[in-house]
Amino acid sequence: MAYVNAVKAVHEIRDPIHVFVKLDAQERAVVDSRFFQRLRHIHQLALTYLVYPGATHKRFEHSLGVMELAGRVFDVITNPDNVTDEIRKQLDPLKNASEADRSRWRRTLRLAALCHDIGHLPFSHAAEKELLPEGWDHERLSYEVIMHPDMQAIWREMSLYPEDIAKLALGRKKGERLGLEFSPWEEILSEIIVGDAFGVDRMDYLLRDSHHLGVAYGRFDHYRLIDTLRILPKREQGSEDRPPVPVLGVEEGGLQSAEALLLARYFMYSQVYFHPVRRIYDIHLKDFLTEWLPNGQFPTDLDKLVTLTDNEVLSGLLASARKGCRKGHVHAKRIRERQHFKVLYERNPTDVERNEDAGAAVYRAAVEKFGAEHVRHDSYRQKGGVFDFPVLRRNGEVVSALALSDTLKNLPLVSVDYVFVSRDKYDVACRWLKREHDRIIEKGVEEEDDETATEGGSADQADR
Repeated sequence: MAYVNAVKAVHEIRDPIHVFVKLDAQERAVVDSRFFQRLRHIHQLALTYLVYPGATHKRFEHSLGVMELAGRVFDVITNPDNVTDEIRKQLDPLKNASEADRSRWRRTLRLAALCHDIGHLPFSHAAEKELLPEGWDHERLSYEVIMHPDMQAIWREMSLYPEDIAKLALGRKKGERLGLEFSPWEEILSEIIVGDAFGVDRMDYLLRDSHHLGVAYGRFDHYRLIDTLRILPKREQGSEDRPPVPVLGVEEGGLQSAEALLLARYFMYSQVYFHPVRRIYDIHLKDFLTEWLPNGQFPTDLDKLVTLTDNEVLSGLLASARKGCRKGHVHAKRIRERQHFKVLYERNPTDVERNEDAGAAVYRAAVEKFGAEHVRHDSYRQKGGVFDFPVLRRNGEVVSALALSDTLKNLPLVSVDYVFVSRDKYDVACRWLKREHDRIIEKGVEEEDDETATEGGSADQADR
């Protein structure tokens, strides 16, 4: 009979990527909160399911997966057998923390991972930048949710500090914009979630998106990668007179798994996330929301935002598509009837060699010829591109990953540039572009030269 009244200490949630995600009763209180439950109704990849029908998964299960992976990474990198004396001296929680402190940081990390997307707008990234007031994005909304009185009551029950959770969920780059200050230890923990090279957010979405879309591009050996992660010293370029700082790195035996992760990212971006039809649906959705939302923007008031999910937007979109008098009718109809704009022009190496902004030149010319209402432009160029992290060699030496990996040195950058036109202009636009292509590309170069001369004199002068 004792079993009848026992409170279940660990809850298991089935998951297609990690088999089981386990959480205790206190962590479940966060999952049961109204803010986290809202993520059940936010598609992970917006309208991608119109291109890849399997892409119906939500931010809810992704956030659970990120929490699961964050806990695994924490256990590996804080295992005393995996920490050197040098690192232990630099990171106080590894040197002096009690078991209770260690457990508190582990729980803080897992809950930060759980909440890292809790402020996402309907349809995730599809229209975030243009449809929020200046200075707002989903990370700032996540911060506001974590600091909300409803969530603070949960954190108090667990004796956790909401600022700690917010810092680890946002990472240093975003957190410092909100006035948060990071210790070296907090930087390491936030890197576990949002790090460019080994962030578990990226690990989970690559694996999960790949699984649901039915593509193989996003797969890599995350078991091997996580087991070989270590906190290692890294000397920043140009700071030879200062001691190296502790960052996440990898044992030499995990280097190929790290390469595979970064290649998976490249292929998923180039083959899936920047698929032209997927991108034009994002643009049509943004056009619809701009007309449909009050004042053309999402609310930043959390009590209003929590009632707004993909469901409410889809309901409004379908209603608008049916009646010509409704706001956003034209754009909603394009989405519902799959009458999206078609690709007129796509960036290619030959054109880029002649004119780096070939896509913009074609877009300007197409707008002039057919009118802005019939033309859309989508351009993205990946910034940075070199992933450098420390690698612990088998002889105990710590070196830059770039010293061991030609793959990392030559990792291609993602770059896309599309010009789309409406279907009723598509045939005539294709004939027009075939006829005018060379003139448009060359004219674009001439216009650039004219603008440079007008704004700042010659290129040589600008360089000085």
